[in-house]
Amino acid sequence: MALEIDLLGRVVLVTGGVRGVGAGVSKAFLAAGATVVACARRPADVPVELDGRAIEYLPCDVRDTDAVRALIDAITERHGRLDHLVNNAGGAPFALAADASANFHAKIVELNLLAPLLVAQAANMVMQQQPEGGSILNVSSVSGHRPSPGTAAYGAAKAGMDSLTASLAVEWAPKVRVNSLVVGPVDTELSQLHYGDQDGVDAVGRTIPLGRMARPDDIGRCAAFLASSLAAYVSGATLLVHGGGERPAFLAASTAAVGSSNPEHTGHTTRTQA
Repeated sequence: MALEIDLLGRVVLVTGGVRGVGAGVSKAFLAAGATVVACARRPADVPVELDGRAIEYLPCDVRDTDAVRALIDAITERHGRLDHLVNNAGGAPFALAADASANFHAKIVELNLLAPLLVAQAANMVMQQQPEGGSILNVSSVSGHRPSPGTAAYGAAKAGMDSLTASLAVEWAPKVRVNSLVVGPVDTELSQLHYGDQDGVDAVGRTIPLGRMARPDDIGRCAAFLASSLAAYVSGATLLVHGGGERPAFLAASTAAVGSSNPEHTGHTTRTQA
């Protein structure tokens, strides 16, 4: 039998699932046969659909406890179940840590850490009552695993999300699996706001070992895999989706010949023989 991702009959909630990375995630789940409910504060600018099937859109501010409860209730009343949650909603504008207000930092942490926990709690309450349980996937970022100048609070929140993922995977097992995707730069309709013109976007892509930024569908396929039965024994994990990461800055600065020995790798310094 060929391995395949088959989510036919499953109901998936994708927060922020109407544009950017979220739209790519929603389309991947549609491709796998799932019923996809996407929430956001405002509807999609362009319909999110695939092969004649479209997402169901429900408005929701994921920071609002009452709104989240109403969202989950609406899904279960309409479909009778909730199998998978993808906590994708989040983000942050550029602001240097020293210049941003305390309220700004609090809002960033609320959106990128506390809101996903709020939605996960509500989803878990449903999933724990289902014979087959469910799964939760948190969309995290490389910003949580390396310096994030200009988005310091965002990076800290994403680091917290990965810690939260590991803890919830223990608390909510065995009924609910919890994992996270650690995502690198993604080329979306907003890329030029972050990286400049197309030349800037392409230049950033060249710094990535695989030679380009991710596309939203790259993230979506990884999300669908972790939700599927192919990942039935995967929980508490962080899957790196960053094209190989970022080339270390010292490689660009070094004047050493390519292929020469590196003391950092050998564990001792090189010495000239007399």
